[in-house]
Amino acid sequence: MGCSPTQTEEAGDLRIVSLNPCTDAILAEIAPERLAAVSHYSHDPVSSSMDVATAKRWPATSGTVEEIVALDPDLVIASTFIAPSTGQALDRLGYNVERVGMTNTVGESIAQIRELAKLVDTEDEGERLIARIEAALADAATEDEPIPALMWQSGGIVPGDGTLIVDLLRRTGFSNAAAARGLGQADRLPLEPVLADPPALILVGGSPFAESDRALYHPALAALPDLRQAPFPSNLLYCGGPTIIRAAGRLKDIRRSMESAS
Repeated sequence: MGCSPTQTEEAGDLRIVSLNPCTDAILAEIAPERLAAVSHYSHDPVSSSMDVATAKRWPATSGTVEEIVALDPDLVIASTFIAPSTGQALDRLGYNVERVGMTNTVGESIAQIRELAKLVDTEDEGERLIARIEAALADAATEDEPIPALMWQSGGIVPGDGTLIVDLLRRTGFSNAAAARGLGQADRLPLEPVLADPPALILVGGSPFAESDRALYHPALAALPDLRQAPFPSNLLYCGGPTIIRAAGRLKDIRRSMESAS
């Protein structure tokens, strides 16, 4: 992340525009009174990393320069994937733009919360959020044998090692069945190999109504007697911060459901 707010601006007076659903959710927790707007993703139940009703406390932008200028924020929190033309325009106009990357582990997410909290002078709120994350992970942890789980996402895509969701799987009592097959991040896994060698659990991250996701809901999977399937919302897959609390809770519930059924 880049520079801190200028010395002429007190952090308590900051008006912040967030262009990233992951930072939307963190800032809504640690600096809600300073948020001027969130990203449009947070107003969409499919992509939001926070409760949509909560997100609608703030206006949303699609990230255009015109929308940001109209809000006249002191600080813009953007993704590292911000369109170069947008970032350059904001820089030329003198806006303080912080570019925040994705986090691939729980540790990286906790570090990011601390960086954001320091940037907006809400370190105490950041530490309280981190404590809640650590408590949720401790509650979901187990010393039992890991359950092989396939996180099967929209279009048959699987996550690789070195991703946040795989870190969460391992912390909550699962192993990454995709890695055991030699698959890496964003590789595609067709239906046939799954039927030939099913894991103990498939976490389904696609939509039953999408043509590209038909394999994820194929009736042949239901015919496998030892295979369990559980839906896993796609908006729990990519963001850290408070999303970790919800994802860990979902994984804890799935594991305990499997244990009670065995």
